[in-house]
Amino acid sequence: MQNYEKTPVGPVDGTAPDFRGNDGSLVSVLRTLLFFTILMITLPIGLYFASKSFLFEAFLGYSNNDSYFYAAIVAVLAVHVVLALFVYVAWNEGSRQQREGKQD
Repeated sequence: MQNYEKTPVGPVDGTAPDFRGNDGSLVSVLRTLLFFTILMITLPIGLYFASKSFLFEAFLGYSNNDSYFYAAIVAVLAVHVVLALFVYVAWNEGSRQQREGKQD
């Protein structure tokens, strides 16, 4: 049997890297992602059923088949609005973090 010594590959100074400065931004990003994930699930489904039964059938008097079609259009529009809001918030959050990071 040969005895192999463990040698470090890179420079070792005895300290672990400090990532604590990024915890706040990581929590903020995860909170934003969780919020928009919940919004992406609940808003289109809720708008679909609410617009089908209350708006299209009860208020406008559409038939059952027509209300399915128009309620689906409302749900698809809600998905697009949530996606656009997510892109807008993510874009502004990234530029805000760059501005806060650049302190000359």
